Amino acid sequence: MEEHEKFQQQPAGEMSVGEWLITMLIMIIPIVNIVMLFVWGFGSPDKRRNYARASLIWMAISIVLIIIFYGVIFALFFSMRSY
Repeated sequence: MEEHEKFQQQPAGEMSVGEWLITMLIMIIPIVNIVMLFVWGFGSPDKRRNYARASLIWMAISIVLIIIFYGVIFALFFSMRSY
């Protein structure tokens, strides 16, 4: 019963350090991290929902910025090549 009381002391929405360590371990595994972000963000309610959605938004912003950056670089390269 003492173990049950330990779990009750922690607020429902708060994750323990161990849960964060496991989350970070999953995030360093390629492909698995993206799949798990979608599962946590859009699957059943999870404590990591907001973290997962924010991470996916930052990934999308990064991809768009990289595409724009490389598009500009290629456009400059090919425009200079014609001279």
